Amino acid sequence: MAPVPKNRIFIREAVEADIPTIIQLILDLATYEKEADSAKATPELLRVNLFEKKHASALLAFTGSPEAEGDAIGLALYFFNFSTWTGRPGLYLEDLFVSEKSRGAGVGKALFGELAAVAQANNCARMDWAVLKWNKPSIDFYEKSLGAVPMSEWQGMRLEEDGIERLKRFRISN
Repeated sequence: MAPVPKNRIFIREAVEADIPTIIQLILDLATYEKEADSAKATPELLRVNLFEKKHASALLAFTGSPEAEGDAIGLALYFFNFSTWTGRPGLYLEDLFVSEKSRGAGVGKALFGELAAVAQANNCARMDWAVLKWNKPSIDFYEKSLGAVPMSEWQGMRLEEDGIERLKRFRISN
């Protein structure tokens, strides 16, 4: 695919028919992040969690126009959280991916612009996301192009399914 002229990009909210496209972009992201074997999302999981239960939402960037949709070139997968400090929701960007040949064409900025509109429409006090420490091109983009500030005073924490299961031993009610 040739580089995309900036005036030939459009972004829209993903719909259920986009699941194969979302899966492919997730696999492309996992490959870029050197974690291809970690991508476990399936079409059924996305159908249930994005479109039925609405745990998250996705924006897709395409070449072309809404009337003549081209190739999918970007994905922003996000959900809302809540800040006890601000008393307002926040938008958490779980993943942002722009296809390699489309980087530098404004696709990432355009996705962030759409995310800003979503955040403002939902009265979000802030937007948060994480970036891998080795991903210098993305860190530079976030800091220099977007004006994002690193959250160096915070340490990310995670429990996977087995850890969540272990937590149940602390319950005080059945």
